[in-house]
Amino acid sequence: MTSTASVVDSVPGLREDLHALYRQLHAAPELSMQEHRTAALVRARMAELGFETRLCGGTGVVAVLRNGSGPVVGFRADTDGLPVAEATGLDYASTARGVLRDGSEVPVMHACGHDMHMTCAVGAAAVLAAHRDSWAGTVIFLFQPGEETAEGAAAMVADGLWDVAPRPEVVYGQHVWPARAGSVEVTSGPAMAMADAWTVLVRGRGGHGSSPQHTIDPVVLAAHMVVRLQSVVAREVAPQQAAVVTVGSFHAGLKENVIPSAAEFTVNVRSLDQAVRERVLAAVRRIIRAEAQASGAPEPEITELYRFPLLVNDPDATSSVLTALREALGGENVRECPARMGSEDFGHLPDAIGVPGVYWFFGGHDAEAVESSEALPSNHSPEFAPSIEPTVTTGVAAAHAVLMSRLATAG
Repeated sequence: MTSTASVVDSVPGLREDLHALYRQLHAAPELSMQEHRTAALVRARMAELGFETRLCGGTGVVAVLRNGSGPVVGFRADTDGLPVAEATGLDYASTARGVLRDGSEVPVMHACGHDMHMTCAVGAAAVLAAHRDSWAGTVIFLFQPGEETAEGAAAMVADGLWDVAPRPEVVYGQHVWPARAGSVEVTSGPAMAMADAWTVLVRGRGGHGSSPQHTIDPVVLAAHMVVRLQSVVAREVAPQQAAVVTVGSFHAGLKENVIPSAAEFTVNVRSLDQAVRERVLAAVRRIIRAEAQASGAPEPEITELYRFPLLVNDPDATSSVLTALREALGGENVRECPARMGSEDFGHLPDAIGVPGVYWFFGGHDAEAVESSEALPSNHSPEFAPSIEPTVTTGVAAAHAVLMSRLATAG
């Protein structure tokens, strides 16, 4: 086993450079599909390493390094931040602001670790560029925008990604996770759930709070919908199958004695099986319509917000990835795990050209933090901030090991 530190330290000054890059990226996040400064920074860094670069999908970056004949391998890192107000207290914490599409101004934070993903991808690219005598082939790094909104991968593909970039035989990706830094988790087969998100606009008839008999109260109506939706998984999905139905926001009214004319909520549905997905979505739609009808209200308006595909790790390619990671990080630090109900649009990149994809998770908290905390801050938390080390060196070593396992040996 090669130590994770030795991979980064094989390039003089790279460790310190990556630490600085991570802090820079963390302090300056941008919202989905608005990653203009981030794209310019990443593109400049990859060009310095000798990669051919171009924009793709608006704010995505494609970076290609050709190093003789051999396999073509892809690696993806996502780049967008979230509308979250950072509460880590770090001296490089984000104070950035952004504007959502509805015009509202919001705080922005790299609350899902995409800054770490970019840093580790740049690090792996730097090691490959510095040691071209040890491998042959072509590597493609994809810095993908808009993962949080399920737009970025599709946008890059629609913009001709696989027409302008060499066609890879496999695409890899990784994600930092609230676990011990130095550890890696991999799933074979279905690995991350499909996700569907809707906005539901419930219309009623407003009026004075003292005269509810003259109204159709959308608050009560929508509340019945929300409660009834919780029975879908419990009573319409087999216990052996997985699904999640979450209502994440609910908005109605402005004053306590005014019954509003409308209420709005958002619902998120996750599943690992297409048949389950279709059944749950049909049940959610049926309940929403039936509750409105029972209250004598108009049919609610349902608007799709986004749809994430099922992420499936190719079993054969996953087996090879497990071997490479165990050799690089030590078998005790690599484990297979069940599918997660979180979602990713990574799968759209290999699926678009029918090649295997493999996506894994690496821990982002040092051992002391793991041992001293009952609940580590999770991704999307305002307190989520990976320990810079050994997270950076592990992420670089994992990416490098997997890429090298697929590339040809020079000479």
